[in-house]
Amino acid sequence: MRLFSRLASLIVSLIALLAVAPPVFAGSDTGSHAWSTRPLVLRSGPGAAYGVTGEIAADVAIRVLRCQRLWCVVDGDGGRGWTGMGAIAFGRTSTDWPGGINPDYPAGGPGSVCFFTGANYTGTSLCAGPGRVFNDLALLNMDNHFRSVQLTGNVSVAACRDRFFQSYCERIIESQPVLDQYLVNSLSSARIY
Repeated sequence: MRLFSRLASLIVSLIALLAVAPPVFAGSDTGSHAWSTRPLVLRSGPGAAYGVTGEIAADVAIRVLRCQRLWCVVDGDGGRGWTGMGAIAFGRTSTDWPGGINPDYPAGGPGSVCFFTGANYTGTSLCAGPGRVFNDLALLNMDNHFRSVQLTGNVSVAACRDRFFQSYCERIIESQPVLDQYLVNSLSSARIY
């Protein structure tokens, strides 16, 4: 009985220690690819009133796990925590989105952009012309469904991983039989130019 009591006490102590210990995170393989545009102060919650839990250097690759209004949970060298969205660039480089868009990108039509649920332009499609904006594809029951995109005519599209253009975005200027690894089956918002 005494051994059981000691074992139970040890387990309770271990659980209490783990509950207050700061978490240790390795770089995440999930989330949207992004960059820190300046040093990121990491906090325990979405706001300046929360305690500082770490810092990530400027101009380094990070993962954005989710965003809430003006704050995002990020993961990278330096830890995981909440930081202001204004210091995050979503894209392939650390240049602020839309990533130095070339003013010569196709825009204005005539033409259309069609997203397909299958690779190589197969399956169910969603097509639209210039000026059409899809802030949240979940409203059409098409969130995270697309694998390829076909552009015809003088058009391009800003395709984003999260609704309301809050995460990794790519300006697509030519057809892709398979979307970029960050967008395939992860597309949530789009703007047709």
